[in-house]
This record gives sequence, structure tokens and C-alpha cells, in this order.
Amino acid sequence: MKKLFLLIAVLFHFSVVSAQTNILSTTPLAEQILQGNYDPNDYAPATATPQLPTELAAQLQSNISPDSLKAYIIRLSEFGTRNSGSDTLSASTGIGAARRWTHQKLTEFGIESGGRLIPSYLQFDLSICGVGQHRNIFAVLPGSDPNSGVVLVEGHIDSRCDVLCDTSCIAEGVEDNATGTALVLELARVMSRYQFTNTIVFLVTIAEEQGLLGAEAFADYVQQKNIPLRAVLNNDVIGGILCGKTSSPPSCPGLNDVDSTSVRLFSFGGNNSKHKQLVRFNKLQYQENVLPFAQVPMNMRIMSAEDRTGRGGDHIPFREHNYPAMRFTSANEHGDASNGPNYMDRQHTSEDVLGADTDGDGVVDSFFVDFNYLARNALINANALATAARNVALPPNFNAFRDGSNLTVYFDSPVDSQTIRIAVRTLLTNDWDTVYTVSAAFSDVMTCHPTLSTYISVAGVDAWGAESLFSIEKLVQSHTSATGEPGSSEPEPNFRLFQNRPNPFDEATWISFWVNELPPAAQSAFVQISDLQGRVIQNMPVTLQQGMNEVLYTHGYGVRGTFTYALFVGGKAVEARQMIFAN
Repeated sequence: MKKLFLLIAVLFHFSVVSAQTNILSTTPLAEQILQGNYDPNDYAPATATPQLPTELAAQLQSNISPDSLKAYIIRLSEFGTRNSGSDTLSASTGIGAARRWTHQKLTEFGIESGGRLIPSYLQFDLSICGVGQHRNIFAVLPGSDPNSGVVLVEGHIDSRCDVLCDTSCIAEGVEDNATGTALVLELARVMSRYQFTNTIVFLVTIAEEQGLLGAEAFADYVQQKNIPLRAVLNNDVIGGILCGKTSSPPSCPGLNDVDSTSVRLFSFGGNNSKHKQLVRFNKLQYQENVLPFAQVPMNMRIMSAEDRTGRGGDHIPFREHNYPAMRFTSANEHGDASNGPNYMDRQHTSEDVLGADTDGDGVVDSFFVDFNYLARNALINANALATAARNVALPPNFNAFRDGSNLTVYFDSPVDSQTIRIAVRTLLTNDWDTVYTVSAAFSDVMTCHPTLSTYISVAGVDAWGAESLFSIEKLVQSHTSATGEPGSSEPEPNFRLFQNRPNPFDEATWISFWVNELPPAAQSAFVQISDLQGRVIQNMPVTLQQGMNEVLYTHGYGVRGTFTYALFVGGKAVEARQMIFAN
């Protein structure tokens, strides 16, 4: 985790001076599997994987162990520091010892699974904190169809103190990010006893703190080797439940607030974003497969922004390479990593440790990480991975129209399944309003909001009720077909400003507008945010494109009120609306 100015500076430095080179898998078999060059019969499990999604989710819940997660985190904390520039030769301290231990755990899980989990390093050359060669750690679980693609779950292993390349400070990095590493390890242990259609990659990255460099190397590798990556789930700061004095918004309500039942889901984009679609898919899988038997229900909060304000994570390089990617993060964080003179929180300090010894016996008895909370987040990841890795086929291309609140969806060719899922979303929230399960014959009645702009996406369903990842969304207006553009029997205005979403919003919100025809190139455009007294808060320049346009407005944390936003083109306001900030 890092402040945005640091991320920009580091990425600029490395993009100018050098880039990752000599990227290779140290285990050729792992690469062959990722490229689909293997016999799936060689990796068949001893027992069949449950086909019913709820049955598999129940087994995953039973097998994910808070005690195992605790043991991994304790061991990771014992390396003293996991800074990417720290010792690579010591058997007991530094990033080298931590990497080798992680690789050894994946090797053990591979042996326990009957050789079905294949561990490897992804080695690459790049000068980071004075060290020229680095290694991510990963393992592949071969799918039953070598040509069906790959899904990936990740967390970074490196830690840091205030100074980026300070390798002498104690940096146990428990919350940031031994929790994410432990989650990936536990999923590798538990899920390697099953087989899925897609191959699953369990990835532990280094050099996240120095600019997402380990994840960038893996994203480069996937692209260079033409590996069909279908989804990326990143886990970073995922086990803590205590709020610090500071926290990167949108996050904590106040110092020492406790939240062990919420998790934030970050992703890029709004309209037609495959990353937001991946987030919604994850939440739907939890609601339908896990929530019915969950002893402690979880609140999965779909966030507007790609990450916390001014921060970044390892899902971003994958998104930049055009792979669907998202991030899981705890509801509460202990600090914003500002590390100024009055900074009292644990993140990016030597205080990011297991917990406190409250009775003075030399043993930690009050933990800063809630291992049961971390286990619930691990189950959310495992359940979504398991469903995505079934590789259920999407239906054919679809179109839709509506008459008032009556919604009709149809396909270009016959649907090769008995049922399909149709997700309906207005612009009021980041989530779907309704997800219909309908017969392929479309005898079912579907409705939508009679006036608000509506987005439609679809998913295929297999014989056991598991759905595919959802399609990209299409916008449907009244009396129009869903070819992606609005229309009606009345002449269409050249610009149409939509209601922001979500509204009310917490810390950030998407503002969208439609352009029928581009104005002359000389005409500048911007979205202006004002308060109700007319005071301008911010002007956000936009580059107009034909069709849907959108900008993310980030207000900040701790403010309430009603604001206006207006689209200006060529110096004139073409339309304005109101929005509510309700933190």
C-alpha cells in the first residue's frame, strides 16, 4: 500500500530507467500448464468435485481453517522484514527466507494433493532497492479443460516501514500484507483437493510497496505467453478489524472502531466495466451460495473507485493489461501510511505486528488480526473462484427493449441451456438491482424501472445452477433496442447527463453523460461540482467521446450535504443535476 504521490514517482522512475526483464517461470511444467500443454487426466482428483455450488461452498467453509491462517501469519511475522530489498541469503530473516518458506508450503500442499498443485517462482530482473533480481511465488492447479482459461487469486508478501527501501527496520507487516499472503496459501491448500474446468493460479507477489512491480511482472508474463487469464482477485489488508486514527477513505468511522462483518470490493470503472461486473459476480456468488448457511453474515460493499483515495494495489497492473481485476480490503484499516510527525497508526511502521501482550507474560494475547474474519474473507474468495473456474459459457449476443416497466431480452441465436441469468441495474447504486433466472423460452415476466436508464447484462447457467461471468452491460432506454445507445420516438438531445451513482454516495461517485455527436474539436468540456450556494468545488476536464462518457468524482471523507454537478461544453452548461454526499 502506498500514497499516490509515491506510487506515481516510483512508477515514473522505473518506466524511464528500466522495466522488468528476463521474466521466466523457474518450473517449466507450471508454464506448460498455464499454456494448456498438459493431459488433464494426469491431474484428476481422487474424489469428484461437488457440482452443486452450495455443496462445494459448504465444503470450502468446513476446510478453511482460522488456525491455519493464524499459523501462516505468525510464521511470516518471524522473518523480521520482508522488504523487497532485504536479505535474500539468510535462512531466517529477510525476503529471501520468506519466499523460500512460502514456496515450501506450496510444495507441501502439492504433495498432500497427490502432485496436483505445481509450485514455481516467477523470476525477473529489475533494480529494486539495490537488488537486481526478484521472485514472485506461485502455484498452478490444472483444470479439466486445458483450453478453457485461467483464473487467479493473489496477495503481496513484501512489507515496509516509512522509508521505502529501509531494510534494517523491523517490518513484520502483519495486516499489510501477511493477511493476504496467508489467504492465498490457505486457498491453495484447500482448493488443491478439487478440480475445476479452468486452471487456478495462487500468486504471491513481491515489490508491491515499491510500485506494484511484482504484479506488473506477472501481468507482463501472462500477456507475453498468451495465457488466457479470465479473472484476478487481489487481497491486500484483508484481516484487520480495528480502525486507526487515520485511514484512507472510504474507510473507518473513528479510532478503535471494530468491523468484523464488512469487506470492501474495489475495481475500476463504472459503465460497461468488466471489472465492476467481476465484483458484482463475486457478491452474487456469496449471496446465493454462502449466505444461506453463514453463521456470521458478511456485508460486501461495492466501492465506486478502483482503490482507496490516493492508494493502489496489485490488481491495477492486471487491469492495465486489460484483464478483469478487483481488490478485497478490510472495512477498517489502521492508518493511511502518511507517516508524518503526528502519525500514530500501525500501517507502514514497525508496529504492524501480531498484537499486544496485555498481561505481561511475553505472549501475545490480544491480536490485531481477527482470524475468523480472515477465514470468512477467504471463503468469499474461494467460492467466487470455484464458480468462475467452472467456465460456464456465456449466452449469444443479446438485445433488449422495454415498454414502460416491462423488459424484454432476446438473443441472436438459440440459447444452449435451460435457464439464463439476466442482471438489471439502474444508475442509483454500484450493484445490480435485480438478477432474474429465466427460462430460455422467455416465458418469464421481467420488469425494470419505468423511467430511469437501465443496464442489462446476461450470464449462462449450467445444469447445476452455476452461472458464468456476466457479459458486458448494455444500456436500455424506453422504446429502444439495447444496441448500447439511448433513443426514443422524440428527437434526442446531443448531450444527456445521467444521475450519478451511487447516490447518495460515500467518498466517490461516477458521473456519466451521453454524447450523440461530437462537437467541434476546439470545444473544451468539463464537469463542474458546486455546492448549493453556487461555490465551485472542482472542475474536472473531460475528453469527449461519442457514446457514453464517465468521470469519477472523489469528494473525500467526513462531509455531508447536497451538491450540484453540471456538464460544460464550449464554455456553456448543457445540463445539471443534484447529488447527495452521505458519508
